[in-house]
Amino acid sequence: MIEHVYRRAAAVRGVSGVVVATDDQRIADAVKAFGGVARLTRADHRSGTDRIAEVAASLDCELVVNVQGDEPLIQSAMIEQVIEPFRDAAVVMTTLRRAIAESHEATDPNVVKVAVDRNGDALYFSRAPIPFVRDGGVRTALFKHIGLYGYRRDFLIDFAALPPTPLELAESLEQLRALEHGYRIRTPETAFDSIGVDTPEDLERVRRQLDELAAGARA
Repeated sequence: MIEHVYRRAAAVRGVSGVVVATDDQRIADAVKAFGGVARLTRADHRSGTDRIAEVAASLDCELVVNVQGDEPLIQSAMIEQVIEPFRDAAVVMTTLRRAIAESHEATDPNVVKVAVDRNGDALYFSRAPIPFVRDGGVRTALFKHIGLYGYRRDFLIDFAALPPTPLELAESLEQLRALEHGYRIRTPETAFDSIGVDTPEDLERVRRQLDELAAGARA
């Protein structure tokens, strides 16, 4: 799974390098076995963002993209989309959103939802369906959050040093830390989707899709 993610990230135009940040020697060994680059980090990080920040502190770059290793169906184009908003010098953090097409996703707590303002900046992320539409209320698009993040390197290091916040701890969503501390998160909309492997059922879905892609490539 990690190799699929690594190779898709490496295929992105303009990316100068891909590094797997992990505190597990087995993962580091697996990455090195297929020719990738891995960095071992401390084991006491509170979140994946904090782990990425440890590695970013030693890198000479302007932007850092956090691609989670449990999303083997991530498209290279999605990484390009999360980088694009940094053309605006005011943007310090980005992530992606996709319109929810299947009703069950709106109520699934493993599918994080996001509400945005008119500029596409996040207002709130939640495991609950947002916005809630009352009887007679005007229906609006519901957006699924895609767990792919872009950061300006200096902001990432500062962000990781911030203390956890009440909403972050309540929802177990670290991106809320940025909102609670007053930072904006730009959320470009994407037509692509991805599956985060959180359950055995997710793993089976991913395996089926990868098998279908392999069969199509052989045809």
